[in-house]
Amino acid sequence: MLLTQVHATFFLASLLLGLSPGPDNLFVLIHSAQHGARSGLMVVLGLCTGLMFHTAAVTLGLAALIAASDWGLVALKSIGAVYLLWLAWQAWRAPATAADTSGLPPLRLHQSYVRGVLMNISNPKVVLFFLAFLPQFVQPFTALPAWSQVLVLGALFMLSTLLVFGAIAVGAGRWGRLWLSSKGWQTKLNKLAALVFVGLGLRLLLS
Repeated sequence: MLLTQVHATFFLASLLLGLSPGPDNLFVLIHSAQHGARSGLMVVLGLCTGLMFHTAAVTLGLAALIAASDWGLVALKSIGAVYLLWLAWQAWRAPATAADTSGLPPLRLHQSYVRGVLMNISNPKVVLFFLAFLPQFVQPFTALPAWSQVLVLGALFMLSTLLVFGAIAVGAGRWGRLWLSSKGWQTKLNKLAALVFVGLGLRLLLS
């Protein structure tokens, strides 16, 4: 199979994976609804930065070492779960306001970006997924070495994530503005966000 065909197949598979319900796109959905589309897009950029880390880890063989280390996986899961539970606590206790805001502490764009990075890097399932998924599309009998093919595949995966999650951020940001115009809907959205973050944290910790 030609490399261009491999890349097209991989990109299509990546788009479908991005559209399927999962922790990352659910996180983008809730964050964008609470903080707006611009903040959601910064989270998406942070997630893509995390994907750069995972791509480099697979290329350098670090992912295999992490996967072989029980302590490494437990540490990553614990960090990610604690962070999500902290976000849940913030959302649960956020007051309803009269303004077009969730009542949560205002986030600067760089803070949203950092959230995306932490969300992605602290999830060991992404490490394992990249370790299992990317090598399947590496072609052994080509002029390109395996490591450079992995880098290209990682870049394509990031592009698909940027497109799909970016669309989710914009749509959820606009939808969230309608909810946040009412104190009652603000409270419901914040409680829903808290429950989602608790669910994601427990799912990560117990997986």
